[in-house]
Amino acid sequence: MPHLVSRRIEDIYRDESRRVFATLIRLLGDFDLAEDALHDAFAAALAQWPRDGVPTNPRAWLITTGRFKALDTLRRRVRFEAALPALAAQIDDDTDLSEHWDDEGTIEDDQLRLIFTCCHPALSADARVALTLREVCGLTTEEIARAFLLPATTLAQRIVRAKAKIRAAGIPYRVPELEALPDRIGAIHQVIYLVFTEGYSASSGDMLTRPDLSSEAIRLARLLNSLLPDPETGGLLALMLLHESRRLTRTSPSGDLVLLENQDRALWNRHQISEGQELVEEALKSRRFGPYTLQAAIAAVHSEAATPTDTDWEQIVELYDVLTQVAPSPIIALNRAVAVSMRDGPLAGLMLIDSLLLSGDLLDYYLAHSARAELCRQLGRTTDALMAYERALALTEQGPEQRFLKRRIDELKAENK
Repeated sequence: MPHLVSRRIEDIYRDESRRVFATLIRLLGDFDLAEDALHDAFAAALAQWPRDGVPTNPRAWLITTGRFKALDTLRRRVRFEAALPALAAQIDDDTDLSEHWDDEGTIEDDQLRLIFTCCHPALSADARVALTLREVCGLTTEEIARAFLLPATTLAQRIVRAKAKIRAAGIPYRVPELEALPDRIGAIHQVIYLVFTEGYSASSGDMLTRPDLSSEAIRLARLLNSLLPDPETGGLLALMLLHESRRLTRTSPSGDLVLLENQDRALWNRHQISEGQELVEEALKSRRFGPYTLQAAIAAVHSEAATPTDTDWEQIVELYDVLTQVAPSPIIALNRAVAVSMRDGPLAGLMLIDSLLLSGDLLDYYLAHSARAELCRQLGRTTDALMAYERALALTEQGPEQRFLKRRIDELKAENK
C-alpha cells in the first residue's frame, strides 16, 4: 500500500540518509551537489517506490540514483559554467566505485571521511561545530541556530564559509595518515564535547538543558567509537553518558536548577551509568587515555555514591591532581578547588579559588564567583558571599542559573536582617 511505502521511505531517510550523503560526497566531491543529489534521490523514491516496490538494497538504489541525478544536473549546467564538463566526466568515469556502494565497510569509511572533513583544524571551532551538526548529524540550519541562539542567516553564512574554505584550501575528503591521527581526532573530540556541553548546560536562554544536542553528541561519539575505536573516544562517550544520566534530576518541574547534592539519585539513569562506568574501566586499562577519560573517572566516582555524603572526595581530588598535570586549565583548577573544599573544608577551597581569581584567568567566569560565594556563605562571611553572588549573577546569561543566584541572594539578605 502506498502509505506503507511512504512510511518505509521515512524510516530509511531517518536511518540511512547521512550514510548515503557521506558516500555521495565521496562520489561527487562537493557538499552542495551531494545535498541536492540526496534530496533528488529521495524525491525519486517517493515517486517510484509506491509504484515499483521498495528495492532489495534501498541504500545502493539511493546512491546510484543520486549520483545520476547529480550528473544530469551538471550536464544541464554545462553550457553556463566552463569548469563543469571535467567534473561531470570524472563522475561519469567512476563506474568502478558502484561495485562497493552496498559494502558496509565502505559506507562506514565514507562516514569517517566526512567527520574528519567537517572537523578539519583549518576551520574555526564555530565552523566545525556548525558543519558537523549540519552535514554529519543532519540537523537543519534553523535547528542549529536555535540551539546556539543565533540568527539562522548568521548560522547559514558560517556553514557556507566553511564549505567555501574546504573547496578553496583543497581540504581532502579522507581519514588522515596514522601519524596525524592523534591531533585530528582531538579536534573531533573537541567538537563533540562542545555540542554536548551546550546541550547539557546551555550557555544562555531559559532552558538549562538541550536534550536534542546532548543526545546528538552522544550519538556522534558512538558512531566515531564504532568506526575508529580509541580509548579516549570511549572515555569521552563515558563522560557524556555519566553526565547525561543525571539530566532529568538537574532541574525541578518548574525548570529551576537543582544542585548535585540535592538531586534525587534514585532517578539517575542506571543504564547510562553502567555503560559509562564500563567504558571508563576499559579506557583506564588501556593506559592510553587522556583528559576526557579522567573527567569521566571523576563522574564515575560521583555515580557510585548512593548519597552525597558517600562521595569519595579523596579519590576525586587525586583524579583532579592527575588531570591538572595532563590538561592544566583554570576551569579544571576551579573544579579541583571545589573538590578540595568538600574534602578539607570551605576555607581550604576558598584559598585556592581566591588565588585563581587573583591570577585574572577566571574574573569573568560566573561559576568561579558562584563557587566563592557558596564557600563564603558556609564560613559566615555574608558580605563577601553577597558580593560574589551578585558578581556571578551579572555574568551569567542562563535563566535557571540567574533564578538560582537571585534566590541565594534573597535568602542571605533575609537571614541577616
